This record gives sequence, structure tokens and C-alpha cells, in this order.
Amino acid sequence: MNKRINNKENRRYIERKTTCTAKKKLVSIAMTAGMVSLFITGCGAKNKINTSTIFAMDTVMQIEIQGDEALLAEAEKRIRNIEDELSVTKEDSEIGRLNKEKSATLSEDGTKILQDALKVCEATDGSLDISVYPVLKAWGFTTGQFRVPSDDEIKELIANVDHSKIDVDYAGEKECSVRIDDNMQLDLGSVVKGYTGSYLAEFFREKGVTSGLINLGGNVECIGTKPDGDLWRVAIKSPFEDSKSGVLGVIETSDMAVITSGGYERFFEENGEKYWHILDPNTGKPARSGLASVTVVGRNGTVCDGLSTALFVMGEEKAEKFYKEYSTGNKGIAAFDLIMVTEDKKVYVTEGVNTIFSLTEEYADMDVSVIR
Repeated sequence: MNKRINNKENRRYIERKTTCTAKKKLVSIAMTAGMVSLFITGCGAKNKINTSTIFAMDTVMQIEIQGDEALLAEAEKRIRNIEDELSVTKEDSEIGRLNKEKSATLSEDGTKILQDALKVCEATDGSLDISVYPVLKAWGFTTGQFRVPSDDEIKELIANVDHSKIDVDYAGEKECSVRIDDNMQLDLGSVVKGYTGSYLAEFFREKGVTSGLINLGGNVECIGTKPDGDLWRVAIKSPFEDSKSGVLGVIETSDMAVITSGGYERFFEENGEKYWHILDPNTGKPARSGLASVTVVGRNGTVCDGLSTALFVMGEEKAEKFYKEYSTGNKGIAAFDLIMVTEDKKVYVTEGVNTIFSLTEEYADMDVSVIR
């Protein structure tokens, strides 16, 4: 049994239904050790950015702000608090107690996350389902004890996956009571880092920070612009193992969350087949939709985080249809834009990021379809 673990304008446009060629634009990027999802340039001494790097929520996090260094210590404290409140692997967390006792009262953070998560679950018809945790655990993605469950075991487990059966009583704006079935368990891990990024960005803004980047293991949240006024340049990681640079392209933006999900993030190989952690709640197996990665850009990190997973499960065609129905923010889901990369190396971008996203030189010849 062979098993491998991994936690890890020259540009052409093809519009949907209409093919055209635009002026090409090459972007060349140098990548240094430890630089995963963001590029910071042009920061002189007077524009010093204070930096903090911590390990939390099972990932390396980097926070960089132009502001009081003491705010970084407070930010770390708040990250730890959210993790202690909501970690599925901590028995004394709110989620841990809920999964054990089948009822619990969630704090303000838990309530806000649950509200947005359930909106995404409902809107995507369960392509995101926060009750899939027992299936995820059976595959070993929460324990590191990786295995391929039998079809019978998966069938038994997915019978209890149904977000619509989560009973929520909102006692007020700041807390809620939750009840679940005896065979059900919840996990907010698919949205908690997105929530945390937006939460920290708002905290820093309230403290007067006008320039900063929050990188929570690839979940990037931009605060304002760079100190020199230029837009932040956020790298989109290449999902392809043969990439030389490791970077597919760059988004130039400000005051946005940029969140990417892909099968390359966490997977294991057994008998020559790759199994990744993004499961299709309908099958209980790794989602194989033809997509290699999905990046969601918007102002609500929780929604962006949940959608990056849900749309990966859906696949390009269904994700495009979902975008056209929900992206404007008028149907209960915060407005968003997309960058989707297929396994056969095609890129689909939506109108809102069309002009701010550029492929790197390595991928300059890839076809980019603009969804309008």
C-alpha cells in the first residue's frame, strides 16, 4: 500500500459564447521562501509594517499592519479565543459540547458564523454542508489517520448529513441555541478562517489601521491599500504539481477577502489514487468536479470561505449558474466574484475580477474565459 500525505496584458480572453483576443499583459513575479499568498513591495522605513506569525487553527498565519505593534498581540489573543470557542477537535469548545451533548448555546462569534454558513448551505443546495464532519473524520482528515472508508460505511454516515435538520433558536443578535440529531455532528472549519480574517480586519480598522494584510493559511484579507497607496497584490497559488513558480496569477485589490480552495491543499494517496479533503456531501467522497481550484473574492470572508468549498464541489457549469443568480448580493448571499481553474488548465473569471487578475508568465498562454 503506497500512501503519500500533503498538507500543502500578453493574455487571451475567451468570453462566454463569444471568442475574442485582447492585448496581452505579462506579469512576472519572484517568490521567496515562506511567501505563500501575498506580495508586499515598496514599504520604506517611514511606511514600516509590523508583522506577527503564529500557528493556530491548524495553519500558519501571518498578519501585517501599518499601525501599533501592540494590536498584533491583541489580534493573536482574539484568534485563540475564536479557536477555543469553535474548534471541533476541542471537547470543551462550544462545537465540541454541541457534538457531544446535542445541544449548546453559541457565543456571538459562533452565532455569526453559523448564520452565514447556513445561508451558504441552503443557497448551494448542500454543496457546502457543515454536518459532513463524521464523514470527514472517517477519512482521517481530522485525525491524520488517513484511510479509504468502505462504500457501506460512507452510505451509513451520509444518511445523517443534512444541514436542514439543524435546529437554531436565535435568542438575540449575540447568541443562539442549537440542537442537532443524535447521529449528527457539526464542524465550522470550512468557514471559520474566512470569518476570522474579516473579523480581524474590522477590529484593525476600528483601531485606526488603514493598511494591512491578514493571511490565515491562504485565506487573505486586505485592509486598505499598501502604505504607498498602491493596491495589494495577492497571489493565487497554482493548483498544478508541475508548476515552476507555484503561482498561477495575481489579484490587485484593496479591502477584500481573497480565499482559495483546492484539492491540492490537503490530500493523501493510496494505491496510486489521490483523495483530498473537500468532500461532496452527497456522495461522502472527495469532490471530483473537474475543478482544480476556486478563488472567491468579496467583502464577507465567511461567505467567501464557504463558497470556495461549495463551488469546488459543484464544478464549473453549476458554479457559473450559481454566480449569475447570487453574485450581486440581492438574494441573501454577500456579493462575490470568482476565479475557477479546471484540471485541464482552463481559467474562468467573472466580470468583477476580470480587469484586476493577471496570469503569471508561466501560465500566460492559458485560455481565460470571462463569465458575464
